[in-house]
Amino acid sequence: MKITVAGAGYVGLVTSACLAELGHQVTCIDIQKKKIDSLQNNRLPIYEPGLEHLLAKNLQNGKLAFTVDPQLAYSTTEIIFIAVGTPEMPGGSVELKYIHEVAQQIAHYIENDVIICTKSTVPVGTNDVIQRMIDNQKAPTLRVEVVSNPEFLREGSAVHDFFHGDRIVIGTDNLEAASILKKVYQPLNIPVITTDIRSAEMIKYASNAFLATKISFINEIANLCQKVGADIEEVAFGVGLDKRIGPDFLRAGIGYGGSCFPKDTKALLGIANDVEHHFDLLEAVINVNNRQQSLPVLMAKETIGSLQGKKIALLGLAFKPDTDDIRGSASIRIVNELLNEGAIIRAYDPAAIPNAQRMFGDMIEYAYDLRFALHEAELAIIATEWDQIKYAPLEIFPSFMKNPIIIDGRNCYVLEEIQKHWITYLSIGRRAIIKKSLVNR
Repeated sequence: MKITVAGAGYVGLVTSACLAELGHQVTCIDIQKKKIDSLQNNRLPIYEPGLEHLLAKNLQNGKLAFTVDPQLAYSTTEIIFIAVGTPEMPGGSVELKYIHEVAQQIAHYIENDVIICTKSTVPVGTNDVIQRMIDNQKAPTLRVEVVSNPEFLREGSAVHDFFHGDRIVIGTDNLEAASILKKVYQPLNIPVITTDIRSAEMIKYASNAFLATKISFINEIANLCQKVGADIEEVAFGVGLDKRIGPDFLRAGIGYGGSCFPKDTKALLGIANDVEHHFDLLEAVINVNNRQQSLPVLMAKETIGSLQGKKIALLGLAFKPDTDDIRGSASIRIVNELLNEGAIIRAYDPAAIPNAQRMFGDMIEYAYDLRFALHEAELAIIATEWDQIKYAPLEIFPSFMKNPIIIDGRNCYVLEEIQKHWITYLSIGRRAIIKKSLVNR
């Protein structure tokens, strides 16, 4: 089918490349000419495993094209996927101006009947607003159906998730539109759920809020384990064997981040407040996560005292491995709190340093080599569980650090292995390994 994707961000690029891989003729439009020029020359603006190959392949075979021209993108297309940003506004509400701008542009340029699918995460009722906007501005002879089709792509595994997802949600009361979209996705052989539009919008928020709840819950259990002498990994394993609960999202750490969970939990809380529903549980989830992200700095102060002038190695900047995205990352809070304490920071990350430089500039130092990050450091904080960190030889810590003290916010290492090395090691919800002679107050 002839498909247009509006927006060349994470969701838009993955959706465009993967739909082209399925054999559709895809045009991706964005207002940023510099970004489109780079994409036309097979240069990705983001780091996402597997995406570069799909981009190159489908650009070469002519299934995928990029443009800034709305006439070219919208005039004769059959399906339009809206995948523009819906950033968080002060107070946690969702900025919808990009959605509205795209809707107005679509209404102006379409020349035939079209199905519009909203992939961007939007508050419940937004698709009804889009439908009204387009109906009021389009040519009266054209039929337009607006459908909610939320995405469930995880950064770092988005290409895999597109082809191997758990479900595809189509929110519409129009049976013809639902049937056409099922054909678009048919080669994937993934279960398709058809609901009304508002239920589809809520499914996305409810899914992310529930996963965030699991993360905050296990982190609270981890903090309790620390106080009573239990081991969170053994607890989580035992809990996860219950089929009603499952093992996923039960890894204790320093909280969730990224472009979805922080934004979507606050947006859902805003939706609840708008209808005077007191969502106490979700408020607690958000508060726990904020507190958890501050835990490494608190542990550092408890371990070595004042951080003024201390050299700290921050290992990991991205909110999770296999992405360069630092949005909502625990590292942002950690960096800001360390700077407030007067610490000297040298940060390591395999992919996210350019994004961090745009945020922090020269307030911190950057290292593309793990050993350089650790050199002469008096304490190391692990904020992202990159393989380059998880599988690094443990001897590099005592070899390169002035004081081999690790605060592991992601529980990367096995305690028995740490015990073999001259390392002071504090993790989340597990017993501390203290080499007392190394801890300087």
